[in-house]
Amino acid sequence: MSFSTDPFPFVSVSGTPYERGRQHGAAVAARVRRSAALYNGTLERLGFGGARGQALIRTFAEQIEAFGAHYVEEMRGIADGAGLPFEQVVMINARTEVIAQARKLAQADTAAAAALAPRDGCTGAVILPGRSANGRLIHGQNWDWRAECAETAIVLRVRRDDGPDFVTFVEAGGLARNGFNAAGIAITANYLRSDRDYGQTGVPLALIRRQVLEQQHFALAIRCVATTPKSCSNNMMLSHADGVAIDLECAPDESFALWPAEQLLVHANHFTSAAALAKLRETGIADSPDSYYRELRVREALQAAGSRLGSDDLKRALFDRFGTPYSVCRPPRPGSHEDLSATVAMVVMEPASGWMDVAPLPALNGVFTRYSLGAEPQTMKESQ
Repeated sequence: MSFSTDPFPFVSVSGTPYERGRQHGAAVAARVRRSAALYNGTLERLGFGGARGQALIRTFAEQIEAFGAHYVEEMRGIADGAGLPFEQVVMINARTEVIAQARKLAQADTAAAAALAPRDGCTGAVILPGRSANGRLIHGQNWDWRAECAETAIVLRVRRDDGPDFVTFVEAGGLARNGFNAAGIAITANYLRSDRDYGQTGVPLALIRRQVLEQQHFALAIRCVATTPKSCSNNMMLSHADGVAIDLECAPDESFALWPAEQLLVHANHFTSAAALAKLRETGIADSPDSYYRELRVREALQAAGSRLGSDDLKRALFDRFGTPYSVCRPPRPGSHEDLSATVAMVVMEPASGWMDVAPLPALNGVFTRYSLGAEPQTMKESQ
């Protein structure tokens, strides 16, 4: 099966939350519908098709509205613009939590249900100004997920009247994934699992990432991640253009901070905080055993690249093929329906400069497109 390596569509929206959503949905309607179809298929295999699935999704819409009513308005706009039921856009934004709840309720075949669990991978890194060749912080990540998402993802720029503008790489129909804002705040996120997962109801992870990108102040961005209740574990790496970075390994009810070492911060898909490992049980390595060496490979590549690093050095580290297809940069590989089937995108950001470079399916393609807060996209040179 072949997958597109065309640049991700760029969508720029403005206005009220509903207007922004409608512009988003109308601009990439086919991608939004395909995003919904991917996760609808999973719900159907778990026995939650049709009205049963819609009722399950509506419970998450209520949680999102309590977290921020403007998110619901934006999702209604996306749904109207794309010609989809509102619940389908909620599902895109809460897919991890919706599918996990469906899996929990579908007790007839727990082994089959577990195989359908969403498992984002990801290897992320931040180079702080003390190691940066131009003195500017660089923040990047490989997003490992379903190879089909190379044909559903977009880059979204949101012009806001009520806070900083931002740019995010996200699945079409989603409100945020990775990105940075005009206040210099950037975020990437990685899958984690622990024995505390799905014991409580929390805010969907995508909405937490979106709230981070709405913040003017770094302290409030940290608070969004550290204190918002979650349903499952997740790692969120936050940085600020002025030269600060923090990694928060989040259990549903507690967060554990990690700090840069030698002006570098690197994380993959396992808990590393000594405090976290003393208090909970890591359960994700069965799905992502390669996480141990992916983190090490990126860290070692950056250390070996010299005392002063640029965005190309981070890209080279994220292109690492050791252990392929279980590598930092992984090609599409066989697996179950929602296995970690490919590095869907490599995203490298320089928040102080206001740009984000993105390469679709980087194991097959070394060409980046540069997206920014203030300009139209432009093709960059091949970077492998």
